[in-house]
Amino acid sequence: MGRPDPEEGQLPAPVKPPDGGWGWIVLLGCFVITGFSYAFPKAVSVYFKELMKDFHVGYSDTAWISSIMLAMLYGTGPVCSIMVNQFGCRPVMLIGGLLASAGMILASFTTNIIELYLTAGVLTGLGMALNFQPSLIMLGTYFDKRRPLANGLAAAGSPVFLSSLSPLGQVLLEKFGWRGGFLIMGGLLLNCCTCGAVMRPLDMGMKRKMGKAQDKYEAKEMLPIGEKSEEGIGTTDATKKGKKAKKKPKKGKKLLDFSIFSNRGFIIYTISKFILVLGLFVPPILLVNYAKDTGVPDTEAAFLLSIIGFIDIFARPACGMVAGLKWVRPHVAYLFSFSMLFNGLTDICSARASNYTGLVIFCVFFGISYGMVGALQFEVLMAIVGSQKFSSAIGLVLLIEAFAVLIGPPSAGRLVDALKNYEVIFYLAGSEVVLSALFLGVTSYCCLNRGKKEPLPENNPSAGGGSDTEEAESDVQEAEEHSSDNHQPAHSTDNAVVVANEEANHVAEEQRGEGGGCPAGDGEVLARDGCNADQMVERDSF
Repeated sequence: MGRPDPEEGQLPAPVKPPDGGWGWIVLLGCFVITGFSYAFPKAVSVYFKELMKDFHVGYSDTAWISSIMLAMLYGTGPVCSIMVNQFGCRPVMLIGGLLASAGMILASFTTNIIELYLTAGVLTGLGMALNFQPSLIMLGTYFDKRRPLANGLAAAGSPVFLSSLSPLGQVLLEKFGWRGGFLIMGGLLLNCCTCGAVMRPLDMGMKRKMGKAQDKYEAKEMLPIGEKSEEGIGTTDATKKGKKAKKKPKKGKKLLDFSIFSNRGFIIYTISKFILVLGLFVPPILLVNYAKDTGVPDTEAAFLLSIIGFIDIFARPACGMVAGLKWVRPHVAYLFSFSMLFNGLTDICSARASNYTGLVIFCVFFGISYGMVGALQFEVLMAIVGSQKFSSAIGLVLLIEAFAVLIGPPSAGRLVDALKNYEVIFYLAGSEVVLSALFLGVTSYCCLNRGKKEPLPENNPSAGGGSDTEEAESDVQEAEEHSSDNHQPAHSTDNAVVVANEEANHVAEEQRGEGGGCPAGDGEVLARDGCNADQMVERDSF
């Protein structure tokens, strides 16, 4: 079951994103997938107390379930990239939905904590990883001009699902127990298969158009000679338009493209993202215990996370709209740097909060900055590497982030146990986030902006195709193939030959009159100098 490429072993030709239409359905599916991927590992924590009683284990043992889910979500990034590049997004997402659902259903029949690790942790985590990454790739293929808004709306799925799955889990626990709750949660995860089913590849529509052009050409070949002479040039142009979809690139398909490491922007983004993740998740993890230590009641302390989630719901789409403005989008990397700086300063300023009012103010500003970071993180990556290499880039970035996730929060927890002081932890986490913001902003300005005058190989973030020279050479090759395929019919219809020859000479004379005359005989040199390679090959072949 391979991806339906025009020719096996070749990458599909990039198709212009529609920025709407079926893309809104894809956006809805991405919203659901993002919600499940980020909120589900946190929502299962409502079952931990019952699991501790039934399996006679401690809180740290049950907390490994969520940790394994997140480790699978981040650590299997390259595996997901390879599967997407080999089979396509839709098959991978369908398999991922089945695995995620099967993991929770099997977890409802487990008898010890190790079996829970393998089912709810590994199997469900792998299934969500196989859904999360392809959904973002499909979102990037369907949206270009509206991509920042689309990323912001899709990212809003995380706080929406977190605020709904946790209360739902508590209701299921009270009525059906943890086994019944896991079983129903597994059924809910089957919706990931529905989201995967709507991820229709864009190249399917292009293939239908190519098929219609080919049928039209074959029908015109059956017309009388007089009619074919009148349609000769139009037929040639229509056939070439159909073949343009297969002209680039003609290289072997890479399962994981490591050439993105030659992109300085990608290196800068990866390093800053690693530093960011070290401190980004620490404050919300320690916030409830920090509030309790300051004397805040348990119910009010838990409500602080709800405040962050509620603000986050509106912050992500709003930030996506701002990032999509014409005068902001070219500088989206600096907006991302500002959002990280905002988040880090919020952590530092709230380190001395000693009452509930101060903590509420911190949650409001943290929710805004956290939402901005969540809405912009993948938009910046898409803008750096382009949609064609995004599948490999996000897999490698998530793998690198997995190490930061395993280092940051556990290290913060150990420091809390050793120092018995949350203030130092907030200072440390905020400093790491500020450092990542300064690194991204300064290095982007110094290393990337100075080279703007020089043409970069990846100057089109939404297409990711080859250079103009390569495209012109490909045009020459395709035109030569087309000329050899239709050589005999051209000789059998003298009228069509005369008309096509006169038209080609007329175009060549006009080009010479404008000062761009093209000498005959050099296909590749002509293509590089900007002449129309298709017309040149037509003239030489006739």
